[in-house]
Amino acid sequence: MEMVNQKQSLELLEAQAHIWNRVFNYVNSMSLKCATELGIPDVIHKHGGPMTLLELVDALSGVDKAKADCMYRLMRILVHSGFFVLEKINSSNEEGYSLTPSSRLLVGDRPMSMKPYVISQIDPILVEPMRHLSRWFQNANDRTACHTANNGMSIWEQKERNPRFSHLFDQGMASDTPMVADVITRDCRHMFESFDSLVDVGGGTGTLAKAIAEAFPQIHCTVLDLAPVVAGLEGTRNLKYIEGNMFEYIPPSDAVLLKVTSHEFHIF
Repeated sequence: MEMVNQKQSLELLEAQAHIWNRVFNYVNSMSLKCATELGIPDVIHKHGGPMTLLELVDALSGVDKAKADCMYRLMRILVHSGFFVLEKINSSNEEGYSLTPSSRLLVGDRPMSMKPYVISQIDPILVEPMRHLSRWFQNANDRTACHTANNGMSIWEQKERNPRFSHLFDQGMASDTPMVADVITRDCRHMFESFDSLVDVGGGTGTLAKAIAEAFPQIHCTVLDLAPVVAGLEGTRNLKYIEGNMFEYIPPSDAVLLKVTSHEFHIF
């Protein structure tokens, strides 16, 4: 009987810990957004080696020096989640923060930096609909949770009306593309060599389509996106832009490419 009670007690404890982890998981994403906005990866990268907490606080522009203790807490979370490493600097046992492969991707001046992606995808306009999921499920009239959260407006209407968010969103999508393009053009050539045509649905300003068009000259690439996105963009010999709504029409082609598109219907 005692063994049964111990097992039940352990199961309850694990269940409670599981709930705690899910309830407070937003702390990880918001801490990552905070570090990215403050430029912590940039500062450590520029320093060229491990930085002590005080060095980090001193180097961060605009950060209140009186909040060093709070910066310690932030860095503790980010070390735990694998974005920084705390290591000994010298024989005095002084410790400093170093970058990991993940935080190196958040250094702003690198070719494949995902800094704009992190900042854009954790923007309140994209996060807010998640707070309204239960109300959305109960509302028969709203198409998505974004409509529920924003008085009937879709994410795309929000984007049209908010230049700040529109620019941030486009930057984020573009920053996510170079690595995908590198994988496609280097490791997935066999998948694309048989195509004569391809349409990149919701392709934005065409960063990925351009890479494909250059790597595979035989493919005639089309970028399909909304008018405000592709207006004024010029194509090349095997790349063109078409204004349109993917829910209404997709040009015929040998292949249809969708990169980070379906989750942006926002949400469900």
